[in-house]
Amino acid sequence: MRRNRHPMKIPVNKGNGKSEVDERGPVLDVDHELPAGDGGEAAAPEVSSGPASAQTELQKAQAERDSLYDRLARQQAEFDNYRKRAARDQQDFRQYAVSDTLKQFLPVLDSFDRALAVASNDGGDEKLRAGVELVRKQMLDTLARLGVTPIEAEGAVFDPQVHEAIEMVDTRDAKDNHVISELQRGYRLKDRLLRPAMVRVARNPEK
Repeated sequence: MRRNRHPMKIPVNKGNGKSEVDERGPVLDVDHELPAGDGGEAAAPEVSSGPASAQTELQKAQAERDSLYDRLARQQAEFDNYRKRAARDQQDFRQYAVSDTLKQFLPVLDSFDRALAVASNDGGDEKLRAGVELVRKQMLDTLARLGVTPIEAEGAVFDPQVHEAIEMVDTRDAKDNHVISELQRGYRLKDRLLRPAMVRVARNPEK
């Protein structure tokens, strides 16, 4: 702020022994006042934008870091799922790779079943029957150790997932939709179907 000062009167010696008072205009007090700039007021100090810019860059870097972490986590999860799926597929392959081979043994079992049925009906040699039964049992035990088991059919409720209906028979002697006879035995390999059982199914609306 500028202060007005009264003119100072300074005595001047003119060499004739007389002094005169010299009136001067306002005197600038250099110790306390500075001249105003253009426009009459001092310019405002310029504020540096350095800290704000650094904060913005930091936020961008943090957002990019979070995005990379998120992508890494998703890729890690996808890789873990792939590894588990590959291990499961490999295990399934080991368990069921023999499926086609085991199917080749099933007709042999069918032949044993037919031979036993003929021996029983014709009253054949009991020793022959006993021998055939023993061989059949040995084969069944061997297949069971490999995971092959027969499917229950006769007397069971018809199940299209494991039974193949060859004929529907009208009868009052069996419950409706139940298997009354088995034409060919079906087998499973663990929890998978090797072949369905061929069956006759009762049709009895009264039951």
